[in-house]
Amino acid sequence: MIESIQTLGLYFTFPFVRYAMICGVLIALCSSLLGVTLVLKRFSFIGDGLSHVAFGALSIATILKLSNNMILILPVTVICAILLLRTGQNAKIKGDAAIALISVSALALGYLLVNAFSASANISGDVCTTLFGSTSILTLTKTDVFLCIILSVIVIAVFILFYHKIFTVTFDENFARATGIKANNYNLLIAVIIAVVIVLAMNLVGSLLISALIIFPALSSMRIFKNFKSVIVFSAILSVFCAIFGILASILIETPVGSTIVAADLLAFLICCIVAKFK
Repeated sequence: MIESIQTLGLYFTFPFVRYAMICGVLIALCSSLLGVTLVLKRFSFIGDGLSHVAFGALSIATILKLSNNMILILPVTVICAILLLRTGQNAKIKGDAAIALISVSALALGYLLVNAFSASANISGDVCTTLFGSTSILTLTKTDVFLCIILSVIVIAVFILFYHKIFTVTFDENFARATGIKANNYNLLIAVIIAVVIVLAMNLVGSLLISALIIFPALSSMRIFKNFKSVIVFSAILSVFCAIFGILASILIETPVGSTIVAADLLAFLICCIVAKFK
């Protein structure tokens, strides 16, 4: 135990570990806030679809050799969030078809471009890092950390500012419209915010594991609490705890950061299910 603490103390003398912890906590917090709303509105597919879109945008940014790939990834993901929401409401193309149409196309195009224009001989390793976030979180710069802090503050501020409107739209969209709330605008706001969160989370857990970071804390919290505010608060606390635990565990046992965090979320979900049984 003492040896593990000493090892962690040694690692935290390195800036990249501190950067990883700061970004991990902020991303986990933002993901948990939106996760509850997505689960209750049955919008979980948006998180999965946009994560694939972000991978496709990252592939293009890599090929173009952009100094800051966020310049391309963020606007593309936000635009696709809007398209996915609009397409999902179309009578001809429903939500499940829309996710297949946009997300799978982006994933296939991204992998095709990486193979066709890759400057690296280790294509499988590069793709694996992007999809599962195995090392990205440990290569963050000060600029990445500041950008993560700014975007996280914006996401949290928007959620708090429009909390009551989001609450109303989440539980009864028809009632919200009847009271004069423009439900479509708030659905759009939710989609844009989740797009920002997904772009941030790519460095933490990778494109394929982002949905787990968004959905698991919400599902775990809903097993124990029934009040919306209680679910939000517990989901945020649980998500941050799992992120910290996952990062520390990955350092000690030398496992991929993203996969370890998701494994911690899965373990927390199973524990919450057991607690719910006894409760």
